[in-house]
Amino acid sequence: MRELVYYIAVSIDGYIAGPDDEVDFYPSSDEYMAHMLAEYPDTIPSHIRTQVGLADEPLTTFDTVLMGRRTYEPALAEGITSPYSHLRQVVFSRSLEQQDPAVRVVSGDPLAVARSLKSEDSAFDIYLAGGGGLASVLLPEIDRIIVKQYPVVAGAGRPAFSGAFTPTVFDLEDVSRFDGGNAIMTYARRAGEEEPA
Repeated sequence: MRELVYYIAVSIDGYIAGPDDEVDFYPSSDEYMAHMLAEYPDTIPSHIRTQVGLADEPLTTFDTVLMGRRTYEPALAEGITSPYSHLRQVVFSRSLEQQDPAVRVVSGDPLAVARSLKSEDSAFDIYLAGGGGLASVLLPEIDRIIVKQYPVVAGAGRPAFSGAFTPTVFDLEDVSRFDGGNAIMTYARRAGEEEPA
């Protein structure tokens, strides 16, 4: 069965965005950006893939992206209705109208959708792009978390998980460090670790 992977940028104190959804405070480095482009090209939005010469590259890891409304809206604000056109796109929202035929807007149960997608016969995993509310709902189905940690304390904002208190153990599999203080940590759900129903 393929995996649901929460691939997310966070501050040192665990925020994925500022209080008003700001993400422009994350410091980076050339080494770090080159690594992300090389190792996780499927997670790069389509318009940026075109700018960096990845538009025609085949998929490597993911074929589907799941997003909450807040994660999708910055693209809409820029007039981009299909931000990951190289992937199958699913947006979970109870209020958003269909914006593009290439983007499936789902108002129903995210867990049921994730379980159905995971059961498909595919060589690719599923990319959970965020946000924190959706990640909390999907926590029972998250198999792996890839944390892109930036060397900054936000102080307040949108947390990586924003749901009920549900301690769930993951094992650290890998750590990569980069110039400027960025780090990428990969965690896998601990064997036998099941979320309470």
